Amino acid sequence: MEFKIKHKDNKARVCEIKTAHSSFTTPIFMPVGTAACVKSLDFLDLIEILNAKIILANTYHLYLRPGANIISKFNGLHGFTGFKNSFLTDSGGFQAFSLSKNSKHKDEGIEFKSHIDGSKHLFTPKSVLDTQYLLNSDIMMILDDLVSLPADEKRLKLSVQRTIKWAKESINYHKENLKNGLAFNNNIFGIIQGGTDYEQRKICALELCSMDFNGLAIGGLSVGEENALMYDTIEGVMDFIDENRPRYLMGVGTPQDLVEGVERGVDMFDCVMPTRNARNGTLFTNFGKINIKKAEFLQDEKAIDENCDCYTCKNFSRGYLHHLFRAKELTFFRLASLHNLHYYLSLVKAMQEAILKDSFSEFKKEFYAKRSLS
Repeated sequence: MEFKIKHKDNKARVCEIKTAHSSFTTPIFMPVGTAACVKSLDFLDLIEILNAKIILANTYHLYLRPGANIISKFNGLHGFTGFKNSFLTDSGGFQAFSLSKNSKHKDEGIEFKSHIDGSKHLFTPKSVLDTQYLLNSDIMMILDDLVSLPADEKRLKLSVQRTIKWAKESINYHKENLKNGLAFNNNIFGIIQGGTDYEQRKICALELCSMDFNGLAIGGLSVGEENALMYDTIEGVMDFIDENRPRYLMGVGTPQDLVEGVERGVDMFDCVMPTRNARNGTLFTNFGKINIKKAEFLQDEKAIDENCDCYTCKNFSRGYLHHLFRAKELTFFRLASLHNLHYYLSLVKAMQEAILKDSFSEFKKEFYAKRSLS
């Protein structure tokens, strides 16, 4: 992977990342394609309409169904899905933790039961990488020990200790594979844990920054803590993350979270929010959110956002989308998802442009001002 910082405006920055399958500029938002599919969209929507350069897929779900060996027979995720740009795959540790009622975090890994058939499995630092090698993702996330918040000091310390231990196992295993001529297209990111505890985040960040990861992620946030505490945690941990690698804030979040994260030096984001909210009738606009299911939109001939140039806004009215939602037509999912993802992708592009002009602070003020008028 090639990484280059193009420009900085205080801590906010524009960077270029090049993988074996695509090049893209940060700040970047990655649509979530959990089961190798962004819900209701196909790869033509993603490439030709949204111009998405990288999407996320989930190791846990693909490991269970259809199985990494099956996907490998299609030459990995790119051949399996038809999406020729980059894939990032997370380790699946969060899903093993959240979807299994009886998951157990052990020193060697995470033991869990499948949410599909109840079968028992064990994710280890090596096994999740082996799965991701078969998926042939461009960026692979290591296994980490995630805890929900709030958590007591003892559990946070254990999480950091395990995360560091598993990070060492992961990077050493990856180096062995590289030495043996394998995994040369696969990049590996470490994940910094520690909850909202400044000292634990510092310990974890310094340890992982000493390892040869291609990029570093901030995990374990947006899991129950207040927004202000999340922002303070991001800002605090940035002091211990070197700037010469991509910085990825996992699973976050709202448009406001993206703006606040970029201001603090974050490069990459993912979240299910734009597509999940779309399916529930919540649409993002430059002036805030609207709920298309409300009766007030029944006869509304305007686009969702008259300043939006997405496929949906250029072709369909609020009244029609209201009808589709109320009639439970599946077409609504696609049109609403296209709009919300276009909004997120346009937001990060606007932030890129503001950073390059050294006007990010003005951009942020205007971003919040538009919402205060709605």
